[in-house]
Amino acid sequence: MSSRGCLTTFHRGASSQDWERLPNRDFYLDLGFLDQFLTYLAERGWSIVTMEEALRRSKLGSPKDRFINFSVDDCYRDTYEQVVPLFRRHHAPVTLFVTTGIPDGTLSLWAAGLEDVLLNNDRVTLENGAIDVPTAEAKREAFHRIASSWDGPQAAARYATFCKLNGVDIEAMHWKHAISWQMLEALRDDPLVEIGAHTVSHPRISSLSPEHARAELQGSRDRLIERLGVAAKHFAFPFGRSGDCGPRDFDIARAAGFASAATTRKGLVRRDHQDYSLPRNTINGAHRSLAAMELHLTGVTGAAARMMGRV
Repeated sequence: MSSRGCLTTFHRGASSQDWERLPNRDFYLDLGFLDQFLTYLAERGWSIVTMEEALRRSKLGSPKDRFINFSVDDCYRDTYEQVVPLFRRHHAPVTLFVTTGIPDGTLSLWAAGLEDVLLNNDRVTLENGAIDVPTAEAKREAFHRIASSWDGPQAAARYATFCKLNGVDIEAMHWKHAISWQMLEALRDDPLVEIGAHTVSHPRISSLSPEHARAELQGSRDRLIERLGVAAKHFAFPFGRSGDCGPRDFDIARAAGFASAATTRKGLVRRDHQDYSLPRNTINGAHRSLAAMELHLTGVTGAAARMMGRV
């Protein structure tokens, strides 16, 4: 019998009360539920570990060893203010995969800004006129409709226009949601925090030329070394499914000096798994039951995804 390792990832955290109101709530993990889940894992003998320790244990393959890693992709202000403090309370480590364009202020956080404006206003102005969003349901519907129409290379420009139409200070809105280098410096010195890389600008790596892909991976690692003195050993691919990263990209991660690269292909980490295509199970607002978490912990979601071709 080999060990059972489960890698998980999420993007943002929100209190249970705030989660219910958020227009893009499935992008968040309900922190009340996460608190419950961390307690559940401890009671059942699961070890919560860093990515580094997860790789070490997967190589050992010790019978009956059960371990789980939690990673936060991108990293926003709530990573610093809410997520890491929750893990501290449980004396549990957490891995942060940082998109360096966020603390550098070069990456448009258009989805966060759009959500914020919808959340805090009952009427917003679009390029083709104003719309009323008086209820939580109306805000959610508007967010998904607008985000879908913006998504792509034009998103930042469309968002900039939206901010002008609604009197939003785009710079202030960025820092309302972004993690800063000062916050990351404080987290760097926390023994429970492991920092890894998640590109510079969060592109779909498979869509880039080899040169551009290398610049995204190496650039994020170099920036973390420059600003934090952290030689990030581990990397996570943005998006991370089979169409988003493949063998070429795994080789680029290896050449960039990373010890591992994680995807978002569901499944468990086994002794013979390749270090540059590690499976991770995404958990978000739709996963608010321990029964759903058990499907990840037992590998059922990974098996089902492979059977259905959703990898």
